[in-house]
Amino acid sequence: MAAKNRVRLEICGTEYIITSDEPESYVLELGAELDRSMRALMNNDPRISTTMAAVLTAITVEDEARKANASADNLRSQIKEYLSDNARARSEADEARREAERLRRELNDLRKKYVPGYPVGDSSK
Repeated sequence: MAAKNRVRLEICGTEYIITSDEPESYVLELGAELDRSMRALMNNDPRISTTMAAVLTAITVEDEARKANASADNLRSQIKEYLSDNARARSEADEARREAERLRRELNDLRKKYVPGYPVGDSSK
């Protein structure tokens, strides 16, 4: 089990201690981004409280996460479709190679049968 990291963050002037399995540097980056987002909202409209900025930021982050998940799901679906198409194309190519080989053998047999002087023992042509 990974050790929990206790990380001290300051967000909009309030200090928080976060316990996380994530590396400290990562948690600090998240905290700094949250602080920037909230401060930007509060600087754009002085009537926005810290709590309101936190809620608006949380809604924005949730919206972005859902859109990113939907995009990832779409990409996974496309990849599955491409893999399926690839498998189908490989199967068709294998079938075409087998059919071409069968036709070569049939042509060789017909040449042996109907072409005077065609080498009877040579099956490579």
